[in-house]
Parts: sequence; structure tokens; C-alpha cells
Amino acid sequence: MISYLQVENLTKSFGDNLLFENISFGISDNQRMALIAKNGTGKTTLLNIIAGLEDYQGGSISFRRDLRVGYLNQDPDFPKELSVLDACLQTDNDAVRTIAAYEHCMMSQNHDGLDEILSQMDLHKAWDYETRIKQILGKLKITNYEQLIGELSGGQLKRVALANVLIAEPDLLILDEPTNHLDLEMIEWLEDFLKRSKMALLMVTHDRYFLDRVCTNILEIDHQSMFQYNGNYSYYLEKRQERIENWNSESERTVNLYKKELEWMRRQPQARAHKAKSRQESFYEIEERAKQRRNNDKVQLDVKASYLGSKIFEAKYICKAYGDLKILDNFYYNFARYEKMGIVGKNGTGKSTFLKMLLGEVKPDSGSFDVGETVVFGYYSQDGLAFDEQMKVIDVVQDIAEVVDLGNGKKMTASQFLQYFLFTPETQYNYVYKLSGGEKRRLHLCTVLMRNPNFLVLDEPTNDLDIVTLNILEEYLQSFKGCVIVVSHDRYFMDKVVDHLMVFKGDAELKDFPGNYTDYREWNELLEEQEKDEKKKSKEPRTKSQEPGTKSQDTKNQKIEAKPQDIERKKLSFKEKQEFEALEKEIAGLETEKAEIEAQLSTGELNSDEIIAASQRHAEVNNLIDEKTMRWLELCEV
Repeated sequence: MISYLQVENLTKSFGDNLLFENISFGISDNQRMALIAKNGTGKTTLLNIIAGLEDYQGGSISFRRDLRVGYLNQDPDFPKELSVLDACLQTDNDAVRTIAAYEHCMMSQNHDGLDEILSQMDLHKAWDYETRIKQILGKLKITNYEQLIGELSGGQLKRVALANVLIAEPDLLILDEPTNHLDLEMIEWLEDFLKRSKMALLMVTHDRYFLDRVCTNILEIDHQSMFQYNGNYSYYLEKRQERIENWNSESERTVNLYKKELEWMRRQPQARAHKAKSRQESFYEIEERAKQRRNNDKVQLDVKASYLGSKIFEAKYICKAYGDLKILDNFYYNFARYEKMGIVGKNGTGKSTFLKMLLGEVKPDSGSFDVGETVVFGYYSQDGLAFDEQMKVIDVVQDIAEVVDLGNGKKMTASQFLQYFLFTPETQYNYVYKLSGGEKRRLHLCTVLMRNPNFLVLDEPTNDLDIVTLNILEEYLQSFKGCVIVVSHDRYFMDKVVDHLMVFKGDAELKDFPGNYTDYREWNELLEEQEKDEKKKSKEPRTKSQEPGTKSQDTKNQKIEAKPQDIERKKLSFKEKQEFEALEKEIAGLETEKAEIEAQLSTGELNSDEIIAASQRHAEVNNLIDEKTMRWLELCEV
């Protein structure tokens, strides 16, 4: 393998805050590495150092001579007066520069200089290159080439920057949170693109499916040190656990040895101390090792949810459009108690607008939302909170409440609550502007949950949160005694948290799917395969035996019609339509009953007979949900 990058004994600190010390690693051709660490421990800083955007206190960084490096910054920055086309095609590559000139010429009225540009396109063999560039721009939904950078949203700007680094085709590609602001279709395309590419890769991402499917190696920063794992994310999880268990076992042995040595030191007469000098020096080394602790602090999210009544909200025939862009058209939905809904769909289909209408921030064109009196919303916006950067972290929280009610008579001060979110007493008195992007997100989450909501509305909650925080947030949402609506492009997160999906397909077309994202993806792929088969069959020339009315053709048609998964089937009968509508209501009612039984079982107030009866009914309800869902899916496919 050819070495592309070598980092040796790198050390970086900000004042007294040591991020990492004497870390070393290398990247070779065809390696795809992911960098994992908690928020605030130096992931983005390390990428910036490698890209030459930040300095460091010690160590060395060396690249292979003439290595082409591309860097996607977490917050990309282009001159505001630059056009989208020029931003996408900013590179030293002669072919790309020629393509940029060609596109500008074709957008002009007179096409001045076209002949010269065409000859340059031939000279640099740029036609195939242009096709690849158009594919990248198309997949990232970049179509308005003349729009100015200053007119773009943050998500659009990130996609332009991503297009720029992919088009340049560097030898080493460095990506900081590349999946942020991408919809699921773009993420899956980017996964496939990077797996097929010959570029070496170093990236930071919270998307665990992306990590697992793209990366061949994992780097982890933990307690200012670097650990390397030669495998994907699944392999990393297994080996990291082994490392921690080995560390804990070694620490336990060291602590026991420390206790024995401490006892010996206390018995040691001062007059004879010089005779055991080497043992004393060894004692101090053991003492230092024994006092080290693996800080496995996790974000604690045991926060009481307010009482939630049986009425949640009813969306009554909502219509919403922006010009020709339809978001909702006569949409009706009755949200059930303890329901956990995931919302997915391409960018621009109206997911965030739907949330804002529910919260009253945006008015529908017609229709209304009838929200229950006991509902207390907790809204986590993808834009984050507009914190006063000059405020201290503790002041941000104390402005909301001095004391947080945890339920069961337990209360906690604002400072103690912040420690639950891994904000140390020292960090609490830092100014907000000193926090990393992930730490600001964590602070935003803290301010949402401390208000004791019973209905969480989460718009892209996974952006910029580290994997440790995501794991705990997932566990909290799974046991949350309230309702949840979450918009997210993080497939792993959605699979763990939601009961069903509301799929925004565009042009006010919505589909309620009873399952998680992986279930939906598999179902959708099956439909796509069936559609391809049907198109292929329709284009095949008929042989004599395939003519209508022949015995062999009739038999074949019977077999096709008998396929339970075939896409060309008869429409629902009136009776089946009634059954389909009834099933939707029955499944929702059973899900509500299941959640209520689980809530009763968790109270600890039932006697033994009541527990047995509730457990039996819980099993019956589960079986009924499975049975009715299967029938619902059968009718869906008709």
C-alpha cells in the first residue's frame, strides 16, 4: 500500500484544555477511515489541523508528494458573490476549468468563443468528465447554476461544497459530517459513490449505517489518546468493548497492588527509606495508574414528562402550498397517545413545515390542528437555539429554571442538571461561543427536556451530536412516557426509535407505513424490482405460444395472477376498502392499549393477579397487532 498521510506524535490544546497528546496514525491508498470521539474532544480540530487551517503544539504531519487533498468543512465558506456553478467547479483541474467555461458559454445568449472552448474540451478529453459532473450535481439536486452563493441556505451551501470536493476527485478526501442536510436518497447515493471510489477517505460522521457500510478502519480519540481499529463500525463496537473490559481488569489489579504497596509504605521506617528507593519510585507509578479512571459518563436523560391526557392532536383536513409547491392537501390524521412517529422524505417535501404548522409557527391555508389541553410540546429545532454567545452556559439554563423536577419527588439544581449532560462545573462557566457545535446541540437538548414536555417534536436531532449522546437519546426516547414526532435522515436512529413512518413523497402525497425505515426501504425496493420486471416483460416480443387465448399463455397468466407480491393485481373491492380503513383504526387502538398496559406494568402499583392479567393481555395485543398489520400490508399491495 502507498502511504498518503502520516501523523506523528501530534499534540493540541486550547489553554489548559488538552484535546489530544502524542497521537499517531497513517492513511494509505484505498483506506476509508472514520474518526470517532465525544463532542468537544477535537474531531473537527484534528481535521482542520490536517487541512492546514489550524496550528498545533507538537508533532509532525507529512503527505505524499503531489498528493491532491479535498476537504469538506463542517461550515463551508465561499465568496457570496460567486455563482453556484463556479463554487462547484473550483479546482486546479484543467478539464474541470474548461467545463466551467463551457457551461458559462452555453448559459450566455451569444455563445461567444464556443468554437475555442469546444476544441479545449476535446483537448482535455472533458466530455466524459462533464457527464460525471452532471451526475453528481443532479444527485445533489444542484440545478440553478447561476444562483449566487449568498442566496443559499445552510443545507444548499453544504451540498455545493460536497459537490466541489467530489468533482475535484482528490487522492485523499476529508469529510466533516458529510450527511448533514442530505435527504435519505442522497445519503444512500453518497454511500454507494464512496464505496466505488478509489479515493482514500478520512471522515467524521454520526451516521452509524454510513460508517458501517463505507469505512474500512476506525480511529477513536479517547482520553486524549488515539486508538485504531482495522474494521468497520460493527467491528469497532466489539473491539472497543474488549479494550474497555481489559482496561478495567488491569485497573482493578493495579488498585489491589496499590493498596498493598500503600500499606507497605505506611509501615516503612523513615530511617531505612533510602534502602527501598526503587520500590518507592515504583509505588508512585502504581499510584498514578491506580488513580486513573475511565470516564464513561453518559448523558442522563431521566426527566419527568408532564401528565398526558387521552386527546393528543387531530389534524383536520389541512391544506398548505407555496405557489405551485403542494405540501398537504386535505390531510387528516388523529394522533394516538404514546405514539412515536418518524417523518422521512426528500428535502423540500414539507417535513419541517408540517412540524411548524403543528406547533402554530406556520398557519395552514385551510383546515386546523386541534391539540389536547394537557399536551406540552418540547421542540428541538434543526436550526438550534439562537444562544447569546456572550452568555455563560449556566446562565442559559438558569434563565429557564433554577431547579429541575425529575419526578418522584426528586429535584435538581440547574448546575447539577448540566452535569448530567456532561457539562463539568468548569465548562458551565465558559461562554457559549467557546462550545463546539456538538456541545451547543447538547445544550439545546438540555433546555428542551428540562421543561418536562410530554410531546417531543424533534427536527433533525442527530446533526452534530456524538454517537455516545445519540445512543442515550435513543434509549430515553424508547422509554419516554409521552408522544414523539421525529424528522431525521439518520436511518439507524429512526430504526431504534419510531413505531411507524409518515413518508412525504412530494406534491402533497403522504404514506403512513407501519414499521421502521429499514422495513420501509425493503418494501420499497421490492416494489421497484416488481415494476422493473413488469416493464421488462412488457417489452419482450411475444412468441406464438404467448398469444392471448392460447393454453400456455392462459396458464402463465394464472400463475402471474397467483403471485401474492405481483404489482399488477385487481383493485380493492368495496368490502376490502372497508376492511382496510377499519384495520388502520384497529391497529392504532391496539398500539394505544399496548402502551397503556406497559405504563401500568411500570408503575409498580398492581397486585400479582393484576400483573398476570395485564401480562396476558399484553401478549394478546401484540399478537393482534402482528396479525392485523400483516393483513394491512397485504391490502396495501393490492
